[in-house]
Amino acid sequence: MCTRLHTTLATLVLAALLAACAGDPVDNSPGKSSATDASRVAASMVGKPYRYGGHGPGGFDCSGLVYFSYQRAGLIVPRSTSSQRARTRKVAINRVAHGDLLFFNQEGRYASHVGIYVGRDRFVHAPSSGKRVRVDALTDPYWKKHLVDARRF
Repeated sequence: MCTRLHTTLATLVLAALLAACAGDPVDNSPGKSSATDASRVAASMVGKPYRYGGHGPGGFDCSGLVYFSYQRAGLIVPRSTSSQRARTRKVAINRVAHGDLLFFNQEGRYASHVGIYVGRDRFVHAPSSGKRVRVDALTDPYWKKHLVDARRF
């Protein structure tokens, strides 16, 4: 009786394990859902003031907006623009997705500005002193000219 019970239990456990493996794989990587959530958080900050060194709703600089948005989406990312760029991988601009980071040359400095892609050729960023977090179009001649690359965590 005991052997039959063990055999039955072993068969049930094996069947349960095989059934669990038969489904679609679960993507537990922080990538896609965190990135989409981060783009939503960033978009919800539109209108907040620019503040040098800021990384909260009281005010943001460009990398602070990225830092805050990803933190709220459950992913801790570097705080500075250069560190964010170093910790991401390049993505072809025609493959950019929600939450990807867009880096721009500004004031003659390479990849000195960052924004978060929110879809439909638009991105959210904290532009500069005296301005507010806003959405701009990648098709705008200024941004098109200064775009360096797109990158993904």
